[in-house]
Amino acid sequence: MSEPVLSVMNLVKHFPVSAGIFGASGVVRAVNGVSFAIRAGENLALVGESGSGKSTVGKCVLRLLEPTAGRILLDGTDVTHLSRRGMRPFRQRMHIVFQDPYSSLNPRMTVGRIVAGPLIHHGLASAAAARDRVADMLAKVGLRPEISERYPHQLAGGQRQRVAIARALILRPSLLVADEPLSALDASVQAATINLLLDLQRDLGFSSLFITHDLSAAEFLCDHIAVMYLGQIVELGPRRELFAHPKHPYTQALLSAVPVPDPRAQRSRRRIVLEGSIPSPIHPPDGCTFHTRCPVATSRCRFEAPALADVTGQGHLASCHLIGPSGTAPTLADLAAA
Repeated sequence: MSEPVLSVMNLVKHFPVSAGIFGASGVVRAVNGVSFAIRAGENLALVGESGSGKSTVGKCVLRLLEPTAGRILLDGTDVTHLSRRGMRPFRQRMHIVFQDPYSSLNPRMTVGRIVAGPLIHHGLASAAAARDRVADMLAKVGLRPEISERYPHQLAGGQRQRVAIARALILRPSLLVADEPLSALDASVQAATINLLLDLQRDLGFSSLFITHDLSAAEFLCDHIAVMYLGQIVELGPRRELFAHPKHPYTQALLSAVPVPDPRAQRSRRRIVLEGSIPSPIHPPDGCTFHTRCPVATSRCRFEAPALADVTGQGHLASCHLIGPSGTAPTLADLAAA
C-alpha cells in the first residue's frame, strides 16, 4: 500500500488566553490528540459543529498555525517544525481554499494576477508562460479566458470560488485543504462546485481534506468521514459504513438532522435533538467530552475518557464506552422514540 499523502499524528493545538482585571490565564484546547491519514486520490471530510476544531486542524496541517504538539507528515516528510525557509518547497505541494472567496481574493488584483500569484511567488514561470498556464487553469474550472482581466467584485460568488480553486491548484499540489468552501454559496452553486472538485480531482489527482458542517456534501464528495467534537475525533470510517451504521451517539445525532428529499420519509424520521450546547474548550468536561449532552451516558462516561478504537475490525473507529465487543452501538433514535 502506498505511503499516505498526509499523516497527522496526535495533533494538539492550545491557545493561551488571559481575561479579567487581574489577568487570569487559561488555555483554549482547540485540538486535542487528532490523528488521521489521507492517501493519494482520497478525500477525507472533517465534520462537526462550529467550534469543534475543524478549521484549526486544517490550518495546523498547512502550518498557518504552529501545532502545540504532534506530528504532520506530507508525502512522508515531517514538516511539523520546519522553518519558514524549510517549508517553502512544501508549500508548492499543499494549498487551501477558504470559506469566503470574496475576502480571500485581493480586491486590487485582476483574476489573472491572482491565479498567477503562486507561480510568480515560487519563481516557476515567466510572465508569458504564467499567462498561458492561467488561461489553461481557468478553462479547467469552467471560466472563460477574458475573465482574467476582471476584478473580484465584478464576479458572482460561484465565479469567485472557482477563481480561488484555480489559484489553489495552479501548482498541481498533492494536497488541497478546503475549509468550508461551500457555505458562502447558494444551493445550486454548491452542487456545481462539488461536481467541479470531483472533475478536477480525476484530472489532477490531488488528495483533499474537506472541512465542512454539511454532511450531505461530505457524503457525496469524500471517501472517509472524521467526526469531531470539542477538539477530538469521536468517529472515523469509510463513508458508506459510517453513514449506514454510525456508532457514536454524537454521529447519530448529526445524521438525524440531515434532511432527505422524500417528504414522507422526512416526516417519519426520528430526529435526535441534543440538549445544551458544546462545552467551553477552556474547561472541557472530564471523562468523555460528550457525556454532558449524551442521553445514554453512564457514570463511567463522566470519569473515564474512551479511546478511539476500531470497533468493527475493518477500519471503522469510534470512542464510546457503550459500543459492544461486536461493534453494536446504542441507538439514540430508539431512545428518542421511547
